[in-house]
Amino acid sequence: MPCRLEVPDGLLFGKWKYEMPNGSPVFIAFRSSTKKNVQYDDVPEYKDRLILSENYTLSIKNARISDEKRFVCMLVTEDDVSEEPTIVKVFKQPSQPEILHQADFLETEKLQMLGECVARDSYPEGNVTWYKNGRVLQPVEEAVVINLQKIVDRSTGLFTMTSSLQYMPTKKDANAKFSCTVTYYGPSGQKTIHSEPIVFDVHYPTEKVTIKVLSQSSTIKEGDNITLKCSGNGNPPPQEFLFYIPGEAEGIRSSDTYVMTDVRRNATGEYKCSLLDKSMMDSTTITVHYLDLQLTPSGEVTKQIGEELRVSCTISSSRNATVFWIKDNMRMQTSPSFSSLQYQDAGNYICETTLQEVEGLKKRKTLKLIVEGKPQIKMTKKTNTNKMSKTIVCHVEGFPKPAVQWTVTGSGSIINKTEETKYVNGKFSSKIVIAPEENVTLTCIAENELERTVTSLNVSAISIPEYDEPEDRSDDSSEKVNDQAKLIVGIVVGLLLAALVAGVVYWLYVKKSKTASKHVDKDLGNIEENKKLEENNHKSET
Repeated sequence: MPCRLEVPDGLLFGKWKYEMPNGSPVFIAFRSSTKKNVQYDDVPEYKDRLILSENYTLSIKNARISDEKRFVCMLVTEDDVSEEPTIVKVFKQPSQPEILHQADFLETEKLQMLGECVARDSYPEGNVTWYKNGRVLQPVEEAVVINLQKIVDRSTGLFTMTSSLQYMPTKKDANAKFSCTVTYYGPSGQKTIHSEPIVFDVHYPTEKVTIKVLSQSSTIKEGDNITLKCSGNGNPPPQEFLFYIPGEAEGIRSSDTYVMTDVRRNATGEYKCSLLDKSMMDSTTITVHYLDLQLTPSGEVTKQIGEELRVSCTISSSRNATVFWIKDNMRMQTSPSFSSLQYQDAGNYICETTLQEVEGLKKRKTLKLIVEGKPQIKMTKKTNTNKMSKTIVCHVEGFPKPAVQWTVTGSGSIINKTEETKYVNGKFSSKIVIAPEENVTLTCIAENELERTVTSLNVSAISIPEYDEPEDRSDDSSEKVNDQAKLIVGIVVGLLLAALVAGVVYWLYVKKSKTASKHVDKDLGNIEENKKLEENNHKSET
């Protein structure tokens, strides 16, 4: 504290004093202008704390609240005493405020102590303010109650401010940030210090119950597991619920989840859950998808060629299903139906169905159809183009595949040198090539588990050419040949009938004729005609 007096001439000494509250002085320091010595009065609170410089500036170390006084600098001459007062103000910044005695949780619709904001060691006293989400909390009757208490430490003179907050929260305060500040004055003016924000756990009752189906897939099928989860929007959330299951008269008490394993189609229906007091409830509908397939007949089925076989694939499902047929790994365009079974109808049939909207729901059943038949044989022959050999073919049908054997009729010898075509759809051919020097009869024997069939064929010597015959004819060509043969037979029969009628008419005409010359002439004419006919017949035979 500088002495704000001009040092006068003839100065004897300078002194500092302070004034008591009642106005009485207390001298604390003295300095002579001639001897330059300094003396400090015996004042306990300023012992070893004062320094008086040559220009009469007084310094006080380790300032205290008690130093807040009116100090006076005195300069004394023989004729006068000059005085200049200095008023000292002491400031102490408070500690950072902190919220103590915090509530463990807050309950809605209930006024309760949230906590206390404490700021210590302030001088002069400060002011405490509460905030919620950065906005000042103003007192509201029965909702926001604030009490501020200030305590002075008698030994230090410092203030401790304690502000308590009673608060009635709402559901919206679940994530609110509460804080407080202390505002104090310092040498440079007003300042503010903030506390750390605090978030309280706000408890509120459940207002809504929700039930959900926990599933990895959007659809449920037979055999799946179903997990139901019930939740309430209260805090803390309810831990137990009542689950209402289709077919159960009473609710089932459980935690917030209820699990059903390996569900069947009868699990389809409405599911509900509620609080234990049944005050709130929610529901959801579950559809358990199913897919049944009935194939008639199924498994391995053996039928005889030409028989009728009716095949049905019946589907029962929770939604429209897609059905398709597969035969021997090839997708079919239509469903199989057999009015007269053929060998090519044999194979592995699969009826498969899927629900495209339900992942993994697929069913299939298999029909292994076996078409059996006794061996059927047809033999053909033809002279080869080189005129040096003849090819004899034994066309065989039957299932199981017949074993074929060739023999020469009469001698009974077996022909081992044969060639066989591939066995397809119950058909194949066995072929031999021979060059007989004389006429011979060949026998083809075909035998399977059902029957033994024998057919023989006369073959002329190699010198006599055979009329070529096709080795194999399809059913269509066979039918055409049969139709042509029937047509030819009809034409021949018609011509014979016409000739017979003409002969009868002619005979009657001859019998009625009476003229002998006419008979002679007729006979001569007939003789000439007969000769011509004989000549023509001879030419034809030649």
